[in-house]
Amino acid sequence: MVRFPGPPIVAPPADLPDWAQRTVNLANPRLGAVALAASDEFFAPAARMLTPDPAVFIPGQYDDHGKWMDGWESRRKRGPGHDWAVVKLGVPGRIHGFDVDTSHFIGNYPPAVSIEATHAASDDAEVLALASWQEILAPSSLGPNRHHLLPCRNGETWTHLRVNIYPDGGIARLRVYGEVCGALDGAGDALVDLVALEHGGRPVAWNDASFGSAVANLLLPGRGRDMGDGWETRRRREPGHDWCVLALATPGVIEEIEVDTAYFKGNFPDRCSLQAARVEAGTDGSIANQSLFWGTLLPESRLSMDAVHRFAVDGAALGPVTHVRFNIFPDGGVSRLRLWGRAGP
Repeated sequence: MVRFPGPPIVAPPADLPDWAQRTVNLANPRLGAVALAASDEFFAPAARMLTPDPAVFIPGQYDDHGKWMDGWESRRKRGPGHDWAVVKLGVPGRIHGFDVDTSHFIGNYPPAVSIEATHAASDDAEVLALASWQEILAPSSLGPNRHHLLPCRNGETWTHLRVNIYPDGGIARLRVYGEVCGALDGAGDALVDLVALEHGGRPVAWNDASFGSAVANLLLPGRGRDMGDGWETRRRREPGHDWCVLALATPGVIEEIEVDTAYFKGNFPDRCSLQAARVEAGTDGSIANQSLFWGTLLPESRLSMDAVHRFAVDGAALGPVTHVRFNIFPDGGVSRLRLWGRAGP
């Protein structure tokens, strides 16, 4: 019997370091990530720790196995060894670090975690069992009810992870921050979304994200699910406009721009524009400064509420570009941005 006697308590967001804010969560199920196997899922399935939404705690909610927990939780281990879960990343990538979140796990969190990785062409259990696994996060101490932001200094490309917890317990959420690798290899002359998150597009800089809506939401697959599934800035009370700078997955010539204001009705931007350039070198900070002077790809164009807007552009005039600056006037929210084009040299 499941009871719902109290309102859910939502875990606070992590205070993300720079290496997480400007990379992609490779373990996002919306990119195709999946929990393939686990040594034990008695209290809660491993798939639950990949949920994109923050972990919740519902006081008094129980199921047939005990207290319902929003994450992966194994039973109490009474013998030697430790528990583990195998996760397939949504896309192959280089990993910059992890958020191992024990929110709401207080007396049942694991004291330590380590993570191994491999590059495999199959999800088959026998193939993964015979694969060569490399430890990319040494055993690291965990505490109760908190985010643990753990950097990973490894430059290789991985497809699968094995998350080891010592000896047992629960993890509310696992975030794997990194950069997508090779998604558009072999795209040839096909028309593709050059800035899609699953292809390797990423946020570089922005002036505002006050509502907790990450700029990376603009690049997620599919249409937005609600008003929180996009990029929204605060109400501007001074002159100027809001903006973000995005890196394309690969240099390319943009032919069509798609701006989707799904669910943004009383708070969509009045207008938008795009600038673009090919950037050969520079830090994210210097690129943001350069972006003020980039060429115009889309002049200021009107937007409307809760709609998909498509603009044909002459991207050939700028040639293959690597970055865009997305300007919204004066402020507001946008659900998705698509930059359709062809990969170029």
